[in-house]
Amino acid sequence: MLPVGPGFYPRIVLGITALFGLALLVMDVLGRRRRTPSPAAADKPGPPPNHALVALTFATFAGYTIVLPWLGFRLATLAFLVVLPCVLERPREPRRWALIAAVALVATAVVYYAFEHYLHVLLPRGRWTGF
Repeated sequence: MLPVGPGFYPRIVLGITALFGLALLVMDVLGRRRRTPSPAAADKPGPPPNHALVALTFATFAGYTIVLPWLGFRLATLAFLVVLPCVLERPREPRRWALIAAVALVATAVVYYAFEHYLHVLLPRGRWTGF
């Protein structure tokens, strides 16, 4: 049996993400060669790209990586998983807020339990919290 180190799962995720990204690139390049714009499609432009949302999502992730050593994995991840869905689409009803909080809490607990107790990988503790 091979020992599973802390870099094992991130490498798998990175590899799969890279393969999916390459597949999307190939599909886009091949699709451009086959596509000929129809007159009806030229009249209806698609929605404009939302660069502000991309920048805000990136800033949210950057903020998560910055506060991670200070708050620790559990608190920083919980906060990130609550903030990111709100950045992408602000919840308008209490039920949606409760769903976001529940998913963030369960996801943080599952990941923490899997890494700390099953894989025996220590996750960052907060300098400010010790948690």
